[in-house]
Amino acid sequence: MPRKTRPVLRGQAIDVTLVFDGHNDALGRLWCGSTDPVVDFARPVGHINVPQARAGGLGGGFFALFSPQQRKPFTFDAFAEDELDVPLPAALEQGTALVAAIGQAGIAHQLQAAGHLRICTDAETLARSFLDKPLACVLHLEGADCIGPDLLALDTLYALGLRSLGLVWSRPTVFGHGVPFRHGSDGDTGPGLTADGKRLVARCLELGLTVDTSHLTMKGFWDVGEAGAPLVATHSNACAIANNARNLTDAQLRAIGETGGMVGLNFASMFLNHDGWTTAQANLDDCLRHLDHMMKVAGEDHVGIGSDFDGAPLPQGIASAADLPKLIGAMERHGYGAALIAKLAHENWLDFLSRQLGSGG
Repeated sequence: MPRKTRPVLRGQAIDVTLVFDGHNDALGRLWCGSTDPVVDFARPVGHINVPQARAGGLGGGFFALFSPQQRKPFTFDAFAEDELDVPLPAALEQGTALVAAIGQAGIAHQLQAAGHLRICTDAETLARSFLDKPLACVLHLEGADCIGPDLLALDTLYALGLRSLGLVWSRPTVFGHGVPFRHGSDGDTGPGLTADGKRLVARCLELGLTVDTSHLTMKGFWDVGEAGAPLVATHSNACAIANNARNLTDAQLRAIGETGGMVGLNFASMFLNHDGWTTAQANLDDCLRHLDHMMKVAGEDHVGIGSDFDGAPLPQGIASAADLPKLIGAMERHGYGAALIAKLAHENWLDFLSRQLGSGG
């Protein structure tokens, strides 16, 4: 019999080991490297797909729409470089970015029609989908490169099911600035939000979209907080454990807890420990160190998983979503009880999203 935890959302007791993931790049992987996304998502290819999700107890997550500089199959070769401290990529032309975002949203709708996932725009659908065979999908925009200052594309994407948005990836947009890939530095690497960026955040709050601060400069992070949004970093770790521009300071983590937000543990090996930056090697113990620290500072109700599956090299022991039980097992051996594991694995994200999404579509 599966172990049960306290009721979540629709009053159903959920297996504590089921996972809701704060970030993956499966749609981008399919758009860049697949000629038949529906068929390929049903095969054990990449980090997230139907068979590996089922094997690993993945019930759903944030599926990112990401606009790459070039449309070519994803590899992690860049992370094998001895020195990753490189200049920020140039801003991406809006039309180019929009083609990628709309294309990946189209793939999500194809996968929904095939019964592989369900796009969730309200709390009831999310709760039902998390327990059904179709993966629960919260559509997320990783970098608002495809949106212009008139914000019209935002409403188009919202109509397609978008419910979460990050203003930047690690390159500038008209709305703000991303952090570089840099080790030995926190995220205080550039300016905050532009006037258009503050307008975009305000519009997101009107629509009920989650505003994600992962990849955003520290100044931009505080600008989002000043707008009154719950502070969320869907896939970021702790600077106190690995001092990296993509990770968060204790002040940022504390603010996430104080505003009722969320931070998701990023599995990317180069953000997990000091040596990982040059070796791309990390392990599950590194993941636990970040979880321990993030819970200590933000609070155990505000920490979850944000794997970055299909977007980054993974720690030893996790090759795909099928290996999520290994992380759960490591939590158990580390002394986490069933109630805490349930919070980290899915409850905190589901509780947060139930408040964000509400009952409206």
